[in-house]
Amino acid sequence: MEGLVLTPTDFVALVNQTLEFAYPTVVIEGELANFRIAKNRWVYFSLKDDVSTVQFFGTVYQMPGPLQDGLSVRVVGSPRLHARFGFSVNVTALSAVGEGSIKKAADLLLAKLQAEGLFAPERKRTLPLAPETIGLITAGNSAAYADFIKILAERWGGVEIQFTDVYVQGNQAPGQIVRAIEYFNQLASPPEVLVVTRGGGSAEDLAAFSDERVVRAVAASRIPTLVAVGHEVDESLAEIAADARASTPTNAAQVVVPDRAHELSNLRIKKDGLSVEVLELANLQAAATQMGREYLTAQVSRLLAIEAERLSAYRRLAALFDPAAALKRGYAIVRKGGKLITKTTQVKIGDSLALHLGDGKLDVTTKGVTRG
Repeated sequence: MEGLVLTPTDFVALVNQTLEFAYPTVVIEGELANFRIAKNRWVYFSLKDDVSTVQFFGTVYQMPGPLQDGLSVRVVGSPRLHARFGFSVNVTALSAVGEGSIKKAADLLLAKLQAEGLFAPERKRTLPLAPETIGLITAGNSAAYADFIKILAERWGGVEIQFTDVYVQGNQAPGQIVRAIEYFNQLASPPEVLVVTRGGGSAEDLAAFSDERVVRAVAASRIPTLVAVGHEVDESLAEIAADARASTPTNAAQVVVPDRAHELSNLRIKKDGLSVEVLELANLQAAATQMGREYLTAQVSRLLAIEAERLSAYRRLAALFDPAAALKRGYAIVRKGGKLITKTTQVKIGDSLALHLGDGKLDVTTKGVTRG
């Protein structure tokens, strides 16, 4: 019996309908081979094992960073039969697997971003000392969230937390973290600092924090960033790109706000120190005022003595020129008709003169005038 006869187009459509129904999404792990990028956008590669090879197609926007042949990767995608190019899997998400491959992929991205200057120290900003608002990006049901909130309240309190719940591992994590960072940065009144955190885990669990999309979003944030991933051995690339890093969610709370008890203790110490300094300054000022008063008193006394002596000299000089004193010594003031006589030429025989003496006045008449 002859089977169903299809045209190539019908066959492609039938196969794709079957694949969409039976295998809408597949997850394949294997060794990366023949990796290439066309026109800075389209990505082509194969995954292989000891027996088989599968072709894949995607875009650069789905890549976690630069890749190279030989890495072990996990690809999430949809199998399709293309009308012209044959069978391939359309990539939905891709990530390195295995500690060695994850580290190699991170090293490739590190070198790429270092060459761009993305990790340069001069790009780092100082976190605000005691922020009033904090944007928090983490998993809401995680110990990381609980630890951060608890320690923050214990250390400082009164801080407004603007929280966005995201996946912090798995294929959806990078996209959600990036969108959360972009959301906070687009707010009209953004928080003063942005904290991105999660607890510890395996290399695969933490891979989202070395995804190129996440690293670039952290570096591009206009809000100062702190990234805290709970591991000590290796830093994620997002931590290197952030303005500040912390070793754990608990440490993130310790970094982002000061300790209230410690600050109050410091304030008391400073208050006591200032009280001592003010007292010492007041004593010094009082001593200086007393010295100034004594100096001014001495200067005023000296000036008064000088002026008193000068006044006495003036008095003596005035006494010498006092007409009354001259009269007492035998001199007389001669007037004729009220006018002072100083020369004999002003007097004739028979003139009536008034002589003012030390003890009175004499009225006389001239009987003769001798000149020369």
